[in-house]
Amino acid sequence: MQDLLFLTQRIPYPPTKGEKIRSLQILNHLRRFYNVHMGCLVDDPRDLEYVDTVRALCSTSHFVKLDRKRAKLTCLRGLLTNEPLSVTFYYDKGLAAWVRNVLAEVKPAAVVICSSNMAPYVLDAGFRAPVCLVDLMDVDSEKWRAYADIGSFLMRLVHAREWRLTAKLERRIAREADWSTFVSPQEAELFTRMVPDCAAKIQSVSNGIDHVYFDPAWPGAAEAPPYDTSRPNYVFTGTMDYPPNVDAVCWFAGTILPLVRRTQPSCQFHIVGSSPTPEVLRLAEAPGVFVSGRVPDVRPYIANATAGVAPMRIARGIQNKVLEAMAMAKPVVVTPEALEGIGAQPGTEVILASDAASFAAACLAAIGPEGRLIGAAARRRVLADYVWAERLSGFNPLLGIVETPASLPLPATED
Repeated sequence: MQDLLFLTQRIPYPPTKGEKIRSLQILNHLRRFYNVHMGCLVDDPRDLEYVDTVRALCSTSHFVKLDRKRAKLTCLRGLLTNEPLSVTFYYDKGLAAWVRNVLAEVKPAAVVICSSNMAPYVLDAGFRAPVCLVDLMDVDSEKWRAYADIGSFLMRLVHAREWRLTAKLERRIAREADWSTFVSPQEAELFTRMVPDCAAKIQSVSNGIDHVYFDPAWPGAAEAPPYDTSRPNYVFTGTMDYPPNVDAVCWFAGTILPLVRRTQPSCQFHIVGSSPTPEVLRLAEAPGVFVSGRVPDVRPYIANATAGVAPMRIARGIQNKVLEAMAMAKPVVVTPEALEGIGAQPGTEVILASDAASFAAACLAAIGPEGRLIGAAARRRVLADYVWAERLSGFNPLLGIVETPASLPLPATED
């Protein structure tokens, strides 16, 4: 098999957040066709135990332990070099040297880079592979633009700078890479408007879902529920130091849940995910709100829920939390932002709500037979359109893959 260089900003295991889920699935897809040489950073000490798991998936690999506190200080050099701080945060000299060596000595037939932050490792190396694909996933500059509209005056300035410089980097990627890929047609279309002269090199390769892992028939669904199932329970899953997630749960707990509790005073809201911020932890002081932190398996929380909720007001790309709940045949109440990129029919496969009052009404509607019908239809939609293998085959023509892949196992999915 030919060689491929694969770069991602975080170790893609365990698959506990959207970018790690996608990069793990891409890695497993690519290793069926290539000898993969993977470089990444490990920014969570708890993930160090999985280095050997990921190393076993690759021909060669290079892992960098990233001290987040130190990186927050050293990344400030970006103020002098006019680089995005999100790029300098993930920069490591040793990883840069390893990338240059792989490009010069291994001479890979293709390079696949996950996220704009990692692209400078290759674009600045001075070597080029026959095919360079950057999976941008989302238009990150738009996320920073949204952040620039909120927060303190100083943070608005920081985010506005990040917006401008990230957009500049994204335009460079569009020009210099052979392909720029995104998780949804909407993100691809947005990027095409930014760089219309590169339209022919912009494609969408949507996310999928592990429908075998997230299965309503999972035997453990009824074993030791993590909360009282005699009352309505609404669940939100996600990394809880990610600002859009923080905004979403604060809005739900502070504004939407009190409206729901007027009719269903016993209902509960469960916030499930790693690294909850102090603001999120304080939400547990309100009646009916529970913050779990990181859990070994999110399935018991989803399986026993009345409904999943995704009250996103800031969102980019595809929300995996929505697909996971749909896969487990749960009704999901979503805002338009949370539904973007997911081809589910509002009213029959998900419940769509755009403001607090309609969101609360939708949560009440999810209780009972209507919710169960929507959940069953959601599962059918996932099986029809969101199987990972079918989605990831979209990378094949971009990389020139035509051969029959080897059959290789993927590590078990976790939270």
